[in-house]
Amino acid sequence: MQADMFSSIRSAPASFHNPIRKAAVLFSIVTDSRWTEWCEATLILHPLQMRGKQYQQIKPGGPRETDTDYGRKLRTYQNPVKIIDQPGIVMKVLRRKRIILFVAYFLLLVLTMLNLANYRWSKEPQQCSHQVRSTTYQGRSDIRYLYRPALVKKRQLVYVLTTWRSGSSFFGELFNQNPDVFFLYEPMWHIWQKLYPGDAVSLQGAARDMLSSLYRCDLSVFQLYNSPGGKNITSLGLFGATLNKVICSYPLCSAYRKDLVGMVDDKVCKKCPPQSLRLLEDECLKYNTIVIKGVRILDVNLLAPLMEDPSLELKVIHLVRDPRAVANSRIKSRHGLIRENLQVVRSRDPKLRRLPLADAAHKSNKKDGADYHSIGAMEVICDRTHRTLRTALNPPSWLKGKYMAVRYEDLVENPVKVLRQVYRFANLSANHDVESFALNMTNGTNSSSKPFIVSSRNATLAASAWRTLLSIQQIKQVEDYCHQSMAVLGYERVRTAAEAKDLSKSLLTASKL
Repeated sequence: MQADMFSSIRSAPASFHNPIRKAAVLFSIVTDSRWTEWCEATLILHPLQMRGKQYQQIKPGGPRETDTDYGRKLRTYQNPVKIIDQPGIVMKVLRRKRIILFVAYFLLLVLTMLNLANYRWSKEPQQCSHQVRSTTYQGRSDIRYLYRPALVKKRQLVYVLTTWRSGSSFFGELFNQNPDVFFLYEPMWHIWQKLYPGDAVSLQGAARDMLSSLYRCDLSVFQLYNSPGGKNITSLGLFGATLNKVICSYPLCSAYRKDLVGMVDDKVCKKCPPQSLRLLEDECLKYNTIVIKGVRILDVNLLAPLMEDPSLELKVIHLVRDPRAVANSRIKSRHGLIRENLQVVRSRDPKLRRLPLADAAHKSNKKDGADYHSIGAMEVICDRTHRTLRTALNPPSWLKGKYMAVRYEDLVENPVKVLRQVYRFANLSANHDVESFALNMTNGTNSSSKPFIVSSRNATLAASAWRTLLSIQQIKQVEDYCHQSMAVLGYERVRTAAEAKDLSKSLLTASKL
């Protein structure tokens, strides 16, 4: 009996070395009735311990059906009281049996705890240093980051929170031109294109997860939104790549130099060799400041988990613009924003109040009908903007000192002053070349018909163009959607069409932020 049990342990398969498997085998052996019988017959009831007392010897193998007096022996076998006449011996048997069971249970518990600890260590990302990164899309730490060059200091991360047609392309260019900044332009565009026609609100979580990866210089997240069976995304496959100074400059491309301020020509950048995302990741790790501009995060509260993460030094710059100017610009570029407008309009809360697009005289106007989604999207945009402003007015601990609101109108009115304030907030040094660039871009005489191209223009006139282009019905509707955020940001409402067209009267007041 003894030899059989221990030989079974020695011949156990390799999986026996698993702690839980090992504990299970030991537990099954200890609790097996035959093992207990063997202990009683050979250890507990050993003749030397009996000291001459009479007892009935039981064979370790137990009774067999072939025994002549099977029934009598079976009853005797199952009842140890009949075997031993001395109560003290019986108590010793039971006490030692309990000790054996207790030890077995204790060993099982210890081995189980050790195995769970080992499982957790092997499965969870190990933040051994700032170089070992993990993302939502990684099941375990990627060993390749152990061999990345050490960071000089903790990087400053900035997210430009804004919406479509708020002057964000120009504002983002102020970071794109800075030689000390790794800039990404609208990376969440890939999510919206891949998951179309998903509504804007349902895509917020995916957008935040992408940001979490990108701020760790993990660009492999773009592959998740690649076409099935398509080629791997390269540096030129990223949205806005041909206008990105990092992608179009040395060492990824010889067309430009990152330290020289100036707009890049997308036709020239298209001739740059496509580089793997791995090389772009290596370039990202060289920078101490990463700035991402996006219009697809609708509410700053969504970024709370990232801003609370101690491994991410994330700040938010909220670029805002008069909602009436935003609506006017959206109408002008409505053909380029058809998909985005639909995705935003689908997110409208049914409880929110909605007004008709225009009065009866304008309902027959086909142009106003075509502008339905452009104006209707403002309902969702302003509702989410108001949530952000409400949080900023009474900031929680994770937002204090990490939020800055910038009015587009103030930027174009005094670009150098605002740029210096923004750079100071982002822990960037003032750059004379970038300041000159901002001044030239806001005081030009050109006017581009392409709505998504940054060019030198008279930005002050462009900021107030809505006052002469929107109908009073459209103005009233936008004001009804956005009056709460307008009150916080210092945008006055108009009462009549004549007041709207009177450009001598400013509609800007002090912001409450």
